[in-house]
Amino acid sequence: MTTLVFVYNAKSGFKNLALDIAHKLFSPKTYACNLCALTFNTFTENTIWKDFRNRTDLEIEFLHSDAFEAKFKTENFSYPIILSKTNNTLQPFLSSKAIASLTSVEELILTIESKSCDRLR
Repeated sequence: MTTLVFVYNAKSGFKNLALDIAHKLFSPKTYACNLCALTFNTFTENTIWKDFRNRTDLEIEFLHSDAFEAKFKTENFSYPIILSKTNNTLQPFLSSKAIASLTSVEELILTIESKSCDRLR
């Protein structure tokens, strides 16, 4: 089975979370993770995104960049990125450049659904 691996351009941990929230509050246009900005509000998960996650049949995994690098030591990608993982082989599904061009969570969902119909099923 193929899994979509979402890798955020953010590090894990409470300190990093606090820094990310501050960045989103005070300088949202310069925030480095459009995937974070699309799927999360300042303090909570975007409701539309959460509904999509709960209803989709896709296998999905979410990792911060440091956790991804610890788990997949030999991989080198620009973040954020969405990867397709089959038998521990990773392939780009949606590049950081493609994610940066998205303007809404609805557009992200439509892109995932469209590409997953073409590539994953």
